[in-house]
Amino acid sequence: MGYSAHDAYLESRVLSAGPIELVRILYQTAAGGVRDARRHLERGDIVARSRAISRAVKALLELTGALDFARGGEIAERLAQLYTYMIRRLTEANFQQADAPLAEVLALLATLFEGWEAMRDQTPAPAPVETNHRWTPPALQPEAAAPAHAWNF
Repeated sequence: MGYSAHDAYLESRVLSAGPIELVRILYQTAAGGVRDARRHLERGDIVARSRAISRAVKALLELTGALDFARGGEIAERLAQLYTYMIRRLTEANFQQADAPLAEVLALLATLFEGWEAMRDQTPAPAPVETNHRWTPPALQPEAAAPAHAWNF
């Protein structure tokens, strides 16, 4: 599979995202996988449906792995249970070739996404880091001159 402009954009988005944005990206990925699975189910494309469901499951597994049970307490526990339930429903949808479990998971993801959107809207943006210092490579700094014997080959 090739590396597309969308892949490059997503990689850039992930690498520059904070924790809340990363969760949003994973919810969007899971929901996109479920929507694609529903479309492929309707068309009878078994392979594409399975791939789309796998993409959604992978996103949910990433969300599960990101939970901080020590700090998250009961909320983290409940989210883990919900993610496990959604993974089970996606698996059932794949084996049964049924739309109802896909629709249910998509509705759950929409609700969770709305919650994260509200959290993002209430979280203040980080203050920009201000520096008056411009970096100069060591080779151009007079005090950092290397001894004459350095880097001799």
